[in-house]
Amino acid sequence: MKERILLGSYTRNTGTGIYQTTLDTTAATLTPVQPYITTGNPTYLATSLAHRLYSVLTTEDSEGGLGAFNIQNFEQPQVINQSVQPGSSPAYVSIDEKRQLVYSANYHKGQILVHHILPDGSLKLAETVTRTGKGPKSEQEAAHIHFTDLTPDGRLIVCDLGSDEVLTYQVTSTGKLTLDATFKTTPGFGPRHLVFHPQKPLVYLIGELGSAINVLSYDPKNGQLAKLSTIATLPENYTGHNGGAAIRISSDGRFLYASNRGANTIAAFAISPDGQKLSLIQQISTEGEFPRDFALDATENFLLTANQNTSNLTLYQRDSTNGKLTLKQNKIPCTEPVCVHFLTE
Repeated sequence: MKERILLGSYTRNTGTGIYQTTLDTTAATLTPVQPYITTGNPTYLATSLAHRLYSVLTTEDSEGGLGAFNIQNFEQPQVINQSVQPGSSPAYVSIDEKRQLVYSANYHKGQILVHHILPDGSLKLAETVTRTGKGPKSEQEAAHIHFTDLTPDGRLIVCDLGSDEVLTYQVTSTGKLTLDATFKTTPGFGPRHLVFHPQKPLVYLIGELGSAINVLSYDPKNGQLAKLSTIATLPENYTGHNGGAAIRISSDGRFLYASNRGANTIAAFAISPDGQKLSLIQQISTEGEFPRDFALDATENFLLTANQNTSNLTLYQRDSTNGKLTLKQNKIPCTEPVCVHFLTE
């Protein structure tokens, strides 16, 4: 089986934009990484069922926003349009297929942005919500929205690293947002990303500044979260600087993975049968520095990590029985990779 992968990156030095590679699941190897779309700082990617690619971007005029591309003919991607605003670009992008909306999170401006997907796949800005607030750490001098994605029941859930808050919103068919509930983490936790349990009303929230994971209950009646347990993503004897980054869960709900930027590891956890507790089962080197993102492939037999500062990818094989990772391929060149996006057919 061969799986296509798109890689988002920074283009501040020698990078060209979005890259592509292919995972051969039989040989357990990646093909050499190749340029795919030339664009500025495509740091996060999402694809729709209509084979449209939506990417974070920075323009030559230093505006930031999203780009829309038609990748139905994969070998000949076509630009559809851009939606950009003055200032920095977003840090996250996700797609709402039911409402035909795209959500993005602007970290530096503390904004949630909602775009309509028009019939041709182009984007039109529909709503902007600007948050205020701060936390106790130097990185929390203002609101910093880092994640905007859907709950299983169709709300929008948002991580504000700056104010130590996770917010849930009702979304209308036209993209208007109404705040339902606010969850406050412990001060200085810095909520960055989260995943939902595939079968239970539970959320796993990674704190960038706290280097820990909160297990939260989720009430679909009102969108409220409540903390159940917490576990560190680092060994007790680790004393260096670290930032929690990406978090992923297996589709059977048995294993959770998180990346540590600083310790440069993937932490693997077993999830208790009730989903409410995590147990560390492995800390494995990412074979590079600053693993900002990683993802499981469609078979969930492989995990691919992007090491931003050392410009390399690392491929692991995953044992679905015990959840542990085994290194298969490392030092795969890719310039400043920060997003790993497997394509589905």
